[in-house]
Amino acid sequence: MTEHTDTSPPPVRLAYGRHTWKEVAHLLGNLPYALVGFVYAVATVSVGAGLSVTIIGAPMLALALSGARVLGRAERARARRLLGVRVAEPSRLPHRGGLLGALWAQLADPVAWRTQLYLFVRLPWGILTFTVTMVSLLVLWPLLPFLVRGMANVDRSMVRGLLSPSDELERRIAELESDRGVVVDTAAADMRRIERDLHDGAQARLVALAMGLGLAKERLLDDPEKAAVMVDEAHGEVKLALQELRDLARGIHPAVLTDRGLDAALSAIAARCTVPVTVDVDLPARPADAIEGIAYFTVSELLQNVSKHSRARQAWVDVWRTDDRLMLQVRDDGVGGARLDGGTGMAGLAERLDAVDGVFAVNSPEGGPTTVTAELPWRDRPRA
Repeated sequence: MTEHTDTSPPPVRLAYGRHTWKEVAHLLGNLPYALVGFVYAVATVSVGAGLSVTIIGAPMLALALSGARVLGRAERARARRLLGVRVAEPSRLPHRGGLLGALWAQLADPVAWRTQLYLFVRLPWGILTFTVTMVSLLVLWPLLPFLVRGMANVDRSMVRGLLSPSDELERRIAELESDRGVVVDTAAADMRRIERDLHDGAQARLVALAMGLGLAKERLLDDPEKAAVMVDEAHGEVKLALQELRDLARGIHPAVLTDRGLDAALSAIAARCTVPVTVDVDLPARPADAIEGIAYFTVSELLQNVSKHSRARQAWVDVWRTDDRLMLQVRDDGVGGARLDGGTGMAGLAERLDAVDGVFAVNSPEGGPTTVTAELPWRDRPRA
């Protein structure tokens, strides 16, 4: 996850554009926001420090720091809306160790303390930016875009420096929390798909089979020939139910992957593809089961896209290891135009790989060819 994804404003021009007026609005709003923030920071820290010798001092200071987080969130939203600065939201404080643990986590929160510092130093800056902006609007209007851009860039730096998550670990926690949500949602969706396939497929067929065998049992003495025909039909239903269960099991985790590894499993997928596929797997050993499964289903879905959308004449699958990464690449000579937001499942694949520290990249210009590259972290398979 990147730390910042700012929307950079266009170069400054004498003609005032939309970005210039948004920067003017932000700078004029600095003074009231800074005044409220300064009063809050000075009052809460002073009262909390003054009462620190009493039993209520620490809880009041913790409450004040919690409020500072709220003000910091409002400032990040204002900067995002008017300056195009997109700073990741800090993760929630951990709740552990009971009441005292929660109190200490609040008091030691670096995000809240840096927000208090931000609120404290903003007052002189807010007065300066408000004054310069008003004078520029009334007198120095030819210089307004340039002065506004310079002051807005200082504001952008202050927001990034004081209102961003604490450090790389803090950002990593936020990223992992987001990835955990993706994993949970994906697992829930897969569970619903399996339940639906069982209910609509094998279960319905087995119910029909049971009814057919019951009717055959009733006719066994009265009409043996009809009963034999019904038993023969039931036998066909059993074969179809077994095939559906095999297909479902293959969709969950194919036996060939468990028994023979990625090379054989991907070759089996390639054989079912409507486009001729060349598979080249060059791995010194088998990765961990989870990584191997993700690699298998990634290639499987990509080859389904090749069959359905690419209009290709040939496709290639390459799998290899580079240092501590498992590399996958699926290429085709089709019409191209594949995108992450194209509705072909690419976005879901990207989210799944991101949830395990993977990387997913699509290079598919209009007219082709298409190259999809995926990286997964390599983890060794546990020894038996």
